[in-house]
Amino acid sequence: MKKVFSLFLSVIFLCGVFCVFARAGDFTADLDCSSAILIEASTMTVLYEKNADTPYPPASVTKIMTLLLVCEAIDSGKTSLSDVVTTSDNASKMGGSQVYLKAGEQMSVSDMIKSVAVASANDCAVALAEHISGSEEAFVLQMNERAKQLGMENTNFENVTGLDDTTKNHVTSARDIAIMSAELMKHEYIFDYTTIWMDTIRGGAFGLTNTNRLIRFYKGANGLKTGMTAKAGFCISAAAKRGGMQLIAVIMGAPSRDVRNSAASRLLDYGFANYGIYKVDSAALTPVKLKGGINKEITAEHGDFSALLPVTDIKSVTYETELPEYVSAPLKKGDVIGKIEFFSNGKPIGQTDITAGDDAPKIGFKDMFIKLLSKFLMIKKN
Repeated sequence: MKKVFSLFLSVIFLCGVFCVFARAGDFTADLDCSSAILIEASTMTVLYEKNADTPYPPASVTKIMTLLLVCEAIDSGKTSLSDVVTTSDNASKMGGSQVYLKAGEQMSVSDMIKSVAVASANDCAVALAEHISGSEEAFVLQMNERAKQLGMENTNFENVTGLDDTTKNHVTSARDIAIMSAELMKHEYIFDYTTIWMDTIRGGAFGLTNTNRLIRFYKGANGLKTGMTAKAGFCISAAAKRGGMQLIAVIMGAPSRDVRNSAASRLLDYGFANYGIYKVDSAALTPVKLKGGINKEITAEHGDFSALLPVTDIKSVTYETELPEYVSAPLKKGDVIGKIEFFSNGKPIGQTDITAGDDAPKIGFKDMFIKLLSKFLMIKKN
């Protein structure tokens, strides 16, 4: 069953591989925070954790779920980035971080998302929730329902902002924050907002500066959300991407902003130094012989493959291709006809399917007659 492909296939794989190389080592630092976690977003692989399932107040990191539901409402057509939101009296009275919306003031969904993502605006978070669900209370019900759907087992939201002066059990865990962060980042346009360092709203009249200083000072930082209250301490979901690898570092309950940022940076440094992504992009392969079809062969292609590995194991990856010498018609484009298995240090790390690149209908009597007639005429002519 095993078929060895030409050097062409090897070249495809070598060109498709990329990773982050740096000196490996164990993360042994004692982080000054209540809880923490580091994950690689595409595989949700946990690279480090500390009290990751213990629920704590998350402060404004809550707004990751708020933004997630807003993005999902946009994608479903319930609202759009250009829609105009009218500020309610309730939204205008939010304390803490805000852009000082006045009751009746109108602002686009896009500018409100920007204000939440960059400046952690509580008033905009409430206004968006009311715009989508009719009330903050209805939106919070959706937040908790979505949390359950995502498997966030240690989370309970009581508002959309994370303000916790009057809350009784507004909590989540570092692992749950990582889960909702990864889900939010699937809506890639959110990076248009979370990567902003400084910008304006109200036609340039009101300036915004990102509460996440890593956006400016950490290489590859692309999000995601900070938070701070007296109950929660200093929290962050810090996202960064290098060499195709997207990491998320969550810190909860740090004693200061600088300690929080330093802890997140150290976790991200550890991830980038010790792990990398082995990736193979989908590509066409040598055609395979076809039995019982109109044509003599059929095109074949393999799918994408990626795996998170220690950088020391990246160069050890090998693969084996399993494909019959011929396949039988009928086949449809996308039908699985083989596979490529990948190994690191001899241990399997995953596989990708080889599929038919085109439809291959079974040859009928009419087609067979035409083929035979063509051969006969060619022989007679020669």
